[in-house]
Amino acid sequence: MTPDPASPRDDPRALIRYALVSLTVTVILVWTAYLVRGPLMLIYVSALLAIGLAPLVAVVERQRLIPGHRLPRWAAILIIYLLFLTVIISFGRLVIGPLLTQARDLWAAFPNMLHDWQQWFIERGLLTKELSLREAIAQSPFGGSDAIDTIVSAVWGFVGGIFGLVTILILAFYLLVDAETLVHAFVRLFPRTERPRVERACRQVSSKVSAWLGGQLLLGGIIACSAALGLYLLGVPFFYVLALIAGIGEMIPIVGPLLAAVPAVAVGFTISPAKALAIAAFFFVQQQVENHVLVPKVMERQVGINAAGVITALLIGGTLLGVVGAILAVPTAAILRVIFEELFPEASAD
Repeated sequence: MTPDPASPRDDPRALIRYALVSLTVTVILVWTAYLVRGPLMLIYVSALLAIGLAPLVAVVERQRLIPGHRLPRWAAILIIYLLFLTVIISFGRLVIGPLLTQARDLWAAFPNMLHDWQQWFIERGLLTKELSLREAIAQSPFGGSDAIDTIVSAVWGFVGGIFGLVTILILAFYLLVDAETLVHAFVRLFPRTERPRVERACRQVSSKVSAWLGGQLLLGGIIACSAALGLYLLGVPFFYVLALIAGIGEMIPIVGPLLAAVPAVAVGFTISPAKALAIAAFFFVQQQVENHVLVPKVMERQVGINAAGVITALLIGGTLLGVVGAILAVPTAAILRVIFEELFPEASAD
């Protein structure tokens, strides 16, 4: 009886060829993903926004605005977009006027403030002579020949951010319109026996991401209210406007609260340096409470990730991708948790 020929899987040369081909394909895919990391990030953010807004779209879609007719999905999405646009425009009208007034007052008072600061440094031997406003600007890190480059970079970054935001909103719109088709197509990629699990995981991901968006809005409201109370007690003018800015800044992890504190501190300087120092101290304490208490607890309640997991996700996301990584850290951790629970139900049960 002749022995069976060796299977291709048992041939060492075939295994080596298979490994080399797999490694080559993997390297090509990883390198391609790296080259298009910018568009992939926009697509991922758009998908998260679409997933988060899907339950709200479903609620609006069920409304019978026309008797006997269900509201079209595209119309429900447009209503939500218009609602958010209305809120943003109303906020802008409320904030821009007082901010411009405060900016003009601050610029008018800045020469005297600069004089007082320099006298304080000269009295303590930290500065040899007083500088004019032009000399101070020229010797600052943003002055001199680098000022134009700094301004151009800032303007270009702002324009790029606006185009990126518009792209995300448009892509999220189309993802929401075709959500059911896309989900069904994704589920059909799996074996028939696994499709119920995949559908259940998709529903859990949608619920988690929506809860994350709700948690972000809740955190913004808490920060805005606490900032309004603190600034009012400190006697800061336009405290309600500055509190709204603080609430909006809460939506941006790491740098958002810091940037939101700048207008309040600037307003405080128009009163006195001591007032500005008190405002800076207030925002510092608020940020510490927000980072170590509010964010972990709120996200644990909303998303279901414990405080240690939230802090770890924020640290890893911020280290890898900066501000964008910190923003996407918690929803990404929630998605990974859902996938882990579906792949290893025994481990998640323990």
